[in-house]
Amino acid sequence: MSKLNILFIINPISGGKDKLKIPALIDANLDRSRFNANFAFTEYVGHASEIAEEAAGKNFDIIVAVGGDGTINEIAGRVMQQHKILGVLPFGSGNGLARFLKIPMNTVKAIKVINNCKVSVIDTATFNEKCFFNMAGMGFDAHISSVFAGNKGRGLSGYVKLGLREVLSYKPQNYRIAIDGREYLRKAFVISVANSSQYGNNAHIAPTASVTDGLLDVCIVKEFPMYKLPVLAYEMLRSKTDHSKLVEIIKGKNIHISRVKEDAIHIDGEPYFMGTEIAVSVNPLSLNIITPDYEV
Repeated sequence: MSKLNILFIINPISGGKDKLKIPALIDANLDRSRFNANFAFTEYVGHASEIAEEAAGKNFDIIVAVGGDGTINEIAGRVMQQHKILGVLPFGSGNGLARFLKIPMNTVKAIKVINNCKVSVIDTATFNEKCFFNMAGMGFDAHISSVFAGNKGRGLSGYVKLGLREVLSYKPQNYRIAIDGREYLRKAFVISVANSSQYGNNAHIAPTASVTDGLLDVCIVKEFPMYKLPVLAYEMLRSKTDHSKLVEIIKGKNIHISRVKEDAIHIDGEPYFMGTEIAVSVNPLSLNIITPDYEV
């Protein structure tokens, strides 16, 4: 049986973790009877996408994102277009999609998942035509992503410190939301559109979300007094937001969000700046991805 050609695209700065020894770790644990391994390190924002694009003409069967949700986003869009297979070695700050898919955070165990090569097909989505795979949104989380992008101290602790600093001054915004033709007017602290259940670090904003149901979960975090912030954090960590008085969750396929002004948004945790009109839609069962041996 011929071997599969596999390319590991490594983001050296994701999650604030050193990855110079990753190729040696992969070499020591990858099943060489099944795979021919190649490695590439990214050097700037957008480079992972360029490498994945170039890989199309080099006969790679599997392209592995070694990084976090932002790295996955850059690579998965190209993998999907080329009808290739995506693999993930989680090395981000939150690893939302990997955690949802139960891909191990331990690198050796995650390599063994790739060795098993069980391929699942999952939904993807677009946010004003930009692909996302885990989570996209606007409001406070997008504001934090925008500020965090310029912060040298990347990692969970840096993110938490920044969030606590910014939360007291952030003001909720007014939104008009249309979900499959039904309209909602809401003043919200956050609007997250979820493909999987969590942002990362097991903080679940959409506990009943599925990556195979052909639906997105629109999660509206309502305006709330700051003394209830620990309640919201507890509900997210315990996967209870679907029963929360602070969060409204509406499932749908086609979503349009109108807001008062141009502002930050985030796509898989990476910040962008978009206008007042946001169109979101789901692409059912459109990405091939290696997962542990269970039903997604």
